[in-house]
Amino acid sequence: MTTALTPALRDKAFRWIADDVDADSRAELQGVLARAMGGEVAALEDLSDRMSGSLEFGTAGLRGPVRAGPNGMNVAVVTRTTAGVATWLLAHGHAGGTVVVGRDARHGSEAFAKAVAEVLSAAGFAVKTLPGPLPTPVLAFAVRELGAVAGVQITASHNPPADNGYKLYDASGAQIVPPSDGEIERAIEAAPGAVSVPRSPGAVTVDLVDAYLDRVSSLPRGPERALKVVATALHGVGAETLRKAFERAGFPDLTLVDAQSAPDPDFPTVSFPNPEEPGATDLLLALASEVDADLAIALDPDADRCALGVRVGGTWRMLRGDETGVLLGSHILSTVDTPDPLVATTIVSSSMLGEIAAAHGARYKETLTGFKWLARAGEGLVFAYEEALGLCVNPSFVRDKDGISAAVLAAGYAATLKAAGRTLPEVLDELYVQHGVHLTDQVSLRVTDLSVRGQLMAGLRAAPPAALGGVDVTLTDLLPETDGLRLLGDGVRVVIRPSGTEPKLKAYLQVKEPVTGELADARDAAAKRLATLRSDVEALFA
Repeated sequence: MTTALTPALRDKAFRWIADDVDADSRAELQGVLARAMGGEVAALEDLSDRMSGSLEFGTAGLRGPVRAGPNGMNVAVVTRTTAGVATWLLAHGHAGGTVVVGRDARHGSEAFAKAVAEVLSAAGFAVKTLPGPLPTPVLAFAVRELGAVAGVQITASHNPPADNGYKLYDASGAQIVPPSDGEIERAIEAAPGAVSVPRSPGAVTVDLVDAYLDRVSSLPRGPERALKVVATALHGVGAETLRKAFERAGFPDLTLVDAQSAPDPDFPTVSFPNPEEPGATDLLLALASEVDADLAIALDPDADRCALGVRVGGTWRMLRGDETGVLLGSHILSTVDTPDPLVATTIVSSSMLGEIAAAHGARYKETLTGFKWLARAGEGLVFAYEEALGLCVNPSFVRDKDGISAAVLAAGYAATLKAAGRTLPEVLDELYVQHGVHLTDQVSLRVTDLSVRGQLMAGLRAAPPAALGGVDVTLTDLLPETDGLRLLGDGVRVVIRPSGTEPKLKAYLQVKEPVTGELADARDAAAKRLATLRSDVEALFA
């Protein structure tokens, strides 16, 4: 490990400081550089990491820690990124077009959104900014509602508190896909230092929350509204919009987890602000039990994801993303009046939606992971979901996952079932009896050296396992469409791929067990097979 500051690293830091437009960031990096020049090893390591390269702009935009330097989220990086986006938009004939800018309430979001708006205004675009921190689905809605050529949301979704991010939507209202990301990355690399990027005021604030809520309130597919709901925003920006959505849709009995309702960028009551993480929904489920609720709802911090909690017997639990996906997909297919409807999910989500679609005579498609692909699944799309709690129940007006809309639709469904003396878990059991018990799980390997992921993938390609979960499996390489592997056997499916947003190698597991006798017996058999499969996959990652 280097223990002395090299002239090249020192000069690179000095150049970045000279080009930075933010006084606080300049002071921050100057402090790190001064300590490194004084021989402080930790400061040298910190400086090396900050200057090791620029945050990569991919189809998910930017995401990284809020800190000074090119390898962090800061005003200078956001300024140069937006200059690249402006160049890309101009190259595609969008000069003078409308661009919408939104943000969440994380550290730095307000300053970053201002930088985005001013760079785009200086580049000649008609910039519309949303009023204050709002859910990401409102931004996605605004792009289509205003006929914008692009939209930018400053958010790190459910990342740790130290992070922030930059999410880009194109004129379709969906997140960008290749080759746009590569074109933008090259434009960013060619951009001048942040201090040389023109910025000017001129953005106009537009409030489209009411228009969004009008559309959301039309989603419930039945007249029933008698339902006691508890919900949490996990310290994000979703609480107020969710409350208004439920009020406008006619659900008066909504109780929010008070300690998690106000936006707080430090997320003080959760170790990781993601509804999927252990402990994140403890306060929610405790409140559900306390008030004897009918349904529990957890939004992630930017409210584009939605998790449902249900009572089974006397115990509350959160549904997995695949369970919620098949429940809402089945509900929509049972009530939709769209001719030749299409439903979609990803290659790593449960395949059960495909069987449900077949039973309804509907089309079904599996896409690569990410809503950027699901939003483009095809004409007639009425529903799409991904296992990581992403649900699109409203593709006609939001071409992305939308936790607010999913919550309202789920409440309508639960109210309809309650009026009939039924519950969501009972419907899930009925679907299992009809289509077989589908259980899913995930195995993740976190790495510090990203090359380890490539080595493991290469090893699996060269010598794939002959059997997993007690059955023979065959390998399908998903290249060149995506860096992934699919292993299929009788009642077993494993998809292995590097994460696009985290330093992890992920394996998505599924087992299917037909119900030939008692449902409980099929559940037990599926659970045992899944445990065996998990053990086998963990051994592959060892």
